[in-house]
Amino acid sequence: MAKKKNFWDTQYKKPTHLALSDEPAEDLLKFTRWIERNYGKKFLNVTAQALDLGCGNGRNLMYLSQQYGMRGVGYDISETAITQAKAAAGDLIYQVTTKKNGHQGLLQCEVRSIAEPLPLPDASATLVLDMMSSHVLLRKEREFLRSEILRTLRPNGWLFFKSFLLEEDQNAARMLREFPGPEQGMYIHPEIGAAEYVWTESALRNFFEPYFVIHKIEKSHKHINKRGEAWKRRTTSVYLEKR
Repeated sequence: MAKKKNFWDTQYKKPTHLALSDEPAEDLLKFTRWIERNYGKKFLNVTAQALDLGCGNGRNLMYLSQQYGMRGVGYDISETAITQAKAAAGDLIYQVTTKKNGHQGLLQCEVRSIAEPLPLPDASATLVLDMMSSHVLLRKEREFLRSEILRTLRPNGWLFFKSFLLEEDQNAARMLREFPGPEQGMYIHPEIGAAEYVWTESALRNFFEPYFVIHKIEKSHKHINKRGEAWKRRTTSVYLEKR
């Protein structure tokens, strides 16, 4: 855990592996547009709370707050990321709060591992974001996180999930072969030095469908160049509604 923390602290200070942005993720924008088309503002409004697991610099929570007035809670293992998130969200935290002293603002960000119990009440979140975060966990940790997401999500709440996809990803297949990890489907990332899990669609369905309705699975392009070589990792985004 310390190795991963140090790596991500370094990345948020001087990125080499991480593509940093202050803009909300395009995949999240697609998800919120889909929600609005199908449900209006039922799940995206001032009464709703979002939980971002691996919030980084807070850009996605800030978008949900600015666009929809949602409250937000974000956790990240990187102290540097949380410092950046708090600095960027300063206006949101204080200007929209009726009483600055003694009251929490619209957004809260905290240094915390998502492998630990989430310090949130039952059924307190309308939307949970797990965007390129839980793939660093072992299976038992992913299962525990799933139980915590289910506990904190309200009935018919949403999980927006994004992670690496194995199908037709030559880079992922190569790393599984050359850098095998501690469990099936995991490799040791040669730059980070930590284990990462890569999903198949069948594994996603087996893991989530007993607990969630899967409304949509989006897959990124195969990213193959003219020589037939993979040049970018493949990802999948999943729209999940709590049963």
